Amino acid sequence: MEYGDEDWSGAEFDDAAARDKEFSANMSRLKASNDKGVKEVIGSPCNDLTDLANAIRDKLKARGFIEVHTPIFVSKAALAKMTITEDHPLYKQVFFIDDKRALRPMHAMNLYAVMRKLRDHTDGPVRIFEIGSCFRKESKSSTHLEEFTMLNLVELGPDGDAMEHLKQYIGDVMDAVGVEYTTTREESDVYVETLDVEIEGTEVASGAIGPHRLDPAHDIHEPWAGVGFGLERLLMIKNGKSNVRKTGKSITYVNGYKMD
Repeated sequence: MEYGDEDWSGAEFDDAAARDKEFSANMSRLKASNDKGVKEVIGSPCNDLTDLANAIRDKLKARGFIEVHTPIFVSKAALAKMTITEDHPLYKQVFFIDDKRALRPMHAMNLYAVMRKLRDHTDGPVRIFEIGSCFRKESKSSTHLEEFTMLNLVELGPDGDAMEHLKQYIGDVMDAVGVEYTTTREESDVYVETLDVEIEGTEVASGAIGPHRLDPAHDIHEPWAGVGFGLERLLMIKNGKSNVRKTGKSITYVNGYKMD
């Protein structure tokens, strides 16, 4: 599984010798294909995660979104404004640096602050997005990373129905990704209700609209529409990879190929 992406869970063999023979043959084939992939990356430098992020950037900038870059460190007080306190399920997933600071588990608290300040400079909608690392203590699985690249976008004061704007922006992102998707309403620990994006049953994004119960703590009172995507998971599904670690930040894989 480290070198390939085929599902071997249903494989059956007459005996151990047949199993070992099959393993050796497939391992040789997969290793050769993997090494060829590494050489192709060296010969024609590329990075699918970067390309995906740039395709999304182009779509959002065409919609009038401003890209922002906010700090990775967030305060415990900022987490509390998102209701992420000791009794919240997400609290145990937060990487704390000290008793006052943590690595951000999401972009939302920072984007709240940015859009509130930009609001005072315009009479029209405020559209911003961020692409960058977020951090959560996740259980081991093929679809979760403790450091992952999150895309968050939000429009404050949309002209019209916020839910329709949210669906439009989800469509823009998924068009840049180039895969079919569905949406479904779900309950949320933070936003009460979300509009989730799924690809063949796997969640890749979660969106919400306001006004919302979290808004007053951030001095936000207008309607808004926002959504967050995990880019490594999107890329894993798009490229048919068996594990999200192959598409994330790594010193083991380069563009999905194992280096050792």
